[in-house]
Amino acid sequence: MGSVYYFLGIEVQSTSMGLMLRQHKYILDILTRAGMLSCKPVDTPIFTSKAIILPDPLFSDTTRFRQIVGAFQYLTFTRPDICFAVNRVCQFMHAPTDSHWAAVKCILRYLRGTTSHDLHITHSSSFALHGFTDADWAGSVEDRKSTGGYLVFFGQTPISWKSGKQCTVARSSTEAEYKALADGTAEVIWLQYLLTNLQILSASTPIIWCDNLGATYLSVNPVFHARTKHVEVDYHFVRDRVAKKEIQIRFISSQDQLADVFTKPLPTSSFTVFRFKLRVDPPPSA
Repeated sequence: MGSVYYFLGIEVQSTSMGLMLRQHKYILDILTRAGMLSCKPVDTPIFTSKAIILPDPLFSDTTRFRQIVGAFQYLTFTRPDICFAVNRVCQFMHAPTDSHWAAVKCILRYLRGTTSHDLHITHSSSFALHGFTDADWAGSVEDRKSTGGYLVFFGQTPISWKSGKQCTVARSSTEAEYKALADGTAEVIWLQYLLTNLQILSASTPIIWCDNLGATYLSVNPVFHARTKHVEVDYHFVRDRVAKKEIQIRFISSQDQLADVFTKPLPTSSFTVFRFKLRVDPPPSA
């Protein structure tokens, strides 16, 4: 069938360095449907302020809200930089308000300025997996649940990412971080099995980077602490994988934690740096 150049709405461009994936036409279709093709771009996809406007009336066109937000979800396949913002607005599909629609418009305005940004898949001599996990403890002002996220690289290319609200309220930052670590570990283990089935073997043990010392210590400490008994399942899951030497858990400073972009709003300067590290960039000619 020849070289791939368009597949399921994803445009593929082959270069000497690898592949560039983009959804330029798909983004333009979303902007046209929302009536914001000529809107003014912004630098980040989510407001950095967490201010709440009360009372906040329900948005008048809930069907339109759900259609636009639903379209965003497919866009996150090539745009990890909007993953956190899309996760936030998805939480209000049942009863969106005017402020939630304002958040959707912020994403649309960000996309308007980054329609040609690509996800770069580059050649690499390394078949190693490594990941980053992070959590924003009690970050949701609605129910005080934490938002967790992970990012997994295969060589130099990000291949899996997630941002999502945790199911239960964490009683400490360590608990929230440990739950995110467990999710990231499960994803890395699954990717290991997938690569093995594809006969792609790596000589090195996958490393998961975590910026919480408490969660890092829990993953290797054979003593079960009384204050963490309520996270027993995640505790044993991660520690068993570490004991079997299937993964390594290492500490990383918060300023180098790439998964940070999946758990909280970031100022423009930080967001731009993280977006570059996620390998989401404008084309070379831009």
